[in-house]
Amino acid sequence: MNKKYTLITGASSGLGSAFALCCARLKMNLVLIALPGSTIKTTAEELIRLYGIDVQVFEFDLTNRVAFETHIALIKEEYPVNFLINNAGMGGTVSMLDCSPQLIDKIIQLNIGCTALLTRELLPQLLQQEKSFILNIASMAAFSPIAYKTVYPASKAFVSSFSLGLREELQQKGVSVSVAYPGPIMTNSDTSRRILLQGYKGRLGLFSTMDLAGRIIRHTLAGRAEIVPGWWNRMNQALMGLIPSTVKVRLISGAVKRELQLTH
Repeated sequence: MNKKYTLITGASSGLGSAFALCCARLKMNLVLIALPGSTIKTTAEELIRLYGIDVQVFEFDLTNRVAFETHIALIKEEYPVNFLINNAGMGGTVSMLDCSPQLIDKIIQLNIGCTALLTRELLPQLLQQEKSFILNIASMAAFSPIAYKTVYPASKAFVSSFSLGLREELQQKGVSVSVAYPGPIMTNSDTSRRILLQGYKGRLGLFSTMDLAGRIIRHTLAGRAEIVPGWWNRMNQALMGLIPSTVKVRLISGAVKRELQLTH
């Protein structure tokens, strides 16, 4: 089979859906992974109609190991991937005491485990291509610990470290690895509400999902290692590098604590 595919996890909504549209516009064939019960099949049909590409849909929970192994084996056999976008992730705002062990496990499995495992599973295939790409989605939260989110920024710091280490490892092997650090994204009503509750600071660096996805895909295909979209986010990153960790975590966590208090 001569066709090559871009595989996108978490493709049914938000940034993942925007990635799918951006890649479809570039005439990339797609393998879209989403949770069961999403509207991913409707999205796929629309992309096929508009752009004449091949779109394959797989609906399963990435954290279900049996489903993961079954579906990824099929994908590897049938659909040669030359662009992997590890977009699926989850977080939440809750104190550690109120956070269920099940939620903690789910965040770690999805954000850390699935990113590393899916990359490892597809790496032999990616290395067979003349040129291939891996894009991992971290977050601006990766640059600092954050109280009342605790596990989420730690998981995104892993994604950052993992991506940059892997990039160095694959530097001479034809696989370009990029990591993106998006800031606030108005992906759905709940996320939008939380961003707006943080006030002016929460809205700084805000992009539409399509604008953000377009910037990230463009920089990934250009081979950039780290992608921090927007001047405010880049300035924020630079400032956080100068502030002592104890001060930094207190400043950032203050806004999150206020958000948590306003929702209770």
